[in-house]
Amino acid sequence: MSANPRTNRKHRATRRILASAAGLATLGALVAVMPTAGASQPEAASSAHPRTVDVQLLSFNDLHGNLEPPAGSAGTVNETQPDGTTKAIPAGGVEHLATSLRKARQGERYSVTAAGGDMIGASPLLSGLFHDEPTIEALNKLDLDVSAVGNHEFDEGATELARIQNGGCHPVEGCFEKGKEFEGADFPYLAANVTNEKTGRPVLKPYTVWKKDGVKIGFIGVTLEGTPEIVNANGIKGLKFHDEIETVNKYARELDRQGVKSIVALIHEGGSPASSSYNYDCDSPGAGDGISGPIVDIAKGITPKVDALVTGHTHQAYVCTVPDPAGKPRMVTSASSYGKLYTDTTLTYDRRTKDIVRTGVKSANHIVVRDQEQAKIWAKDMTSLIGRWNELAAPIANRPQGFISADINGRGSTAPERPLGDLIADAQLEGMAPADKGGAQLALMNPGGIRSDLVFKASGSEGDGVVTYGEAFTVQPFTNMMNVVDLTGAQLITALQQQVSGGNEASPKILQVSKGFTYTLDMTKTGAARIDVASVKLNGVALDPAKTYRVAMNEFLAGGGDGFPVFKEHKNKLVGASDLDVFNAYLAKNSSAASPIAPPAADRITIVK
Repeated sequence: MSANPRTNRKHRATRRILASAAGLATLGALVAVMPTAGASQPEAASSAHPRTVDVQLLSFNDLHGNLEPPAGSAGTVNETQPDGTTKAIPAGGVEHLATSLRKARQGERYSVTAAGGDMIGASPLLSGLFHDEPTIEALNKLDLDVSAVGNHEFDEGATELARIQNGGCHPVEGCFEKGKEFEGADFPYLAANVTNEKTGRPVLKPYTVWKKDGVKIGFIGVTLEGTPEIVNANGIKGLKFHDEIETVNKYARELDRQGVKSIVALIHEGGSPASSSYNYDCDSPGAGDGISGPIVDIAKGITPKVDALVTGHTHQAYVCTVPDPAGKPRMVTSASSYGKLYTDTTLTYDRRTKDIVRTGVKSANHIVVRDQEQAKIWAKDMTSLIGRWNELAAPIANRPQGFISADINGRGSTAPERPLGDLIADAQLEGMAPADKGGAQLALMNPGGIRSDLVFKASGSEGDGVVTYGEAFTVQPFTNMMNVVDLTGAQLITALQQQVSGGNEASPKILQVSKGFTYTLDMTKTGAARIDVASVKLNGVALDPAKTYRVAMNEFLAGGGDGFPVFKEHKNKLVGASDLDVFNAYLAKNSSAASPIAPPAADRITIVK
């Protein structure tokens, strides 16, 4: 698989500018802002070049196909107010992201836009139903210059990712719009640390060099080395994922030999900030003190040849200066997720050394506010795109599936046990409990598979409390097949311990459990000791380590995904319907307008803090 971004980007950009209403009144004004090759911003008249110039780096990450504003708490950004209180601000939506980026670029002679991965995958129905072609089309219109691959770019496998890069209609479903062939991404996807096991060569370009008027900045893109643990194994068969630090350092040396001294690493791995507010001071009390997690060690290990790190994966917001191996401060940023924030970083480029002056690097995250009036002016092309794809999706998306009495939080919940997680697990248990469906006695759901909330307020004309197919799809977009397997009580206890130990110790992945399955999680302890083994019960009876239980879970978990290798030891697997079909069937059977589903109490896991 190789990258082959379309070469007619300049002409597409011309058409987009002609179609937009970004304040261009005449053809003369249009000509004045025509980008040169490799540029994403207007070129001013030639003049004597100063020693240093400021390059604007706009970045975002983890869009996940959220073309429309995310619903519920998943669509808000926390902002600390001057009085110390926190305010939740609605944010996101590609119309508003386009408006924000286009306004930010105004007056900037040197501007480049980069992304930290997971632009696609785990997407709402508007994009996911069409294998994320709508999102790639939107990113082309946004003039995205480059993106790292994230783990979710591999959700449908390496062959599909090649189609996303190069274009062409879907091999099974064909072209979604009559007379139109999918053109692929105008921007290069970078995957420096993902190689073909047979050839040892990267499956996509490892790096690219952005150039304008003598200014050159290299971009190296990597995804997290642990990608195989969090994606479906079938999709990445034959691929090898390498260490992030070693890979970035390797290609930084290669760029340096080519005379490219200014380098930005796009890394789809992240950290956990000390505060959920996007505007907190990550460098208090000292540089980088406000962040923890994998990205810290990665940042400390990457060569000083790299001048800034754009990160992602954890869906968090931070702007930190983490010292490089030489002890020099280096900017490390992440812009939350779903297009709710963007990062504006100033890179001061020295023409003589061809390097970035680190002391001149400044960065800040900005909220993508939902200003409809501004979007009407700046993002007519995005409004048209959303309307066009919504029309195609409407017959499926608007179909009612069930009813709820209040918001049921999933992605928007920060608790280990989530109300929506309980609801999904209950649906899986009910769907797979009949003897001919597998005879499940309990169900387990991975928290990362819950992609949104169920929101009481109507998203369209369906009415408050109605759950549509599109909303259910947004919650569970992977369409994983359900499995029912044999596991011993000892294996189940090991699985609970793997939630908080091994690869999951630093960032626990708490399985969501069906009704009747209970235990105590003691967060005052460390590692596997956090699980109180004596407290683990099924329907009030202590789990018997020697007994075999029938357990329902999706195929991703059954394959050991999310750091649960014990699940791969299962026996007597029965494959059932998809997780989405099981969820929709549960909603239809267990709710009505007169008797909607209430949010589960989320009281199955007792948390000791």
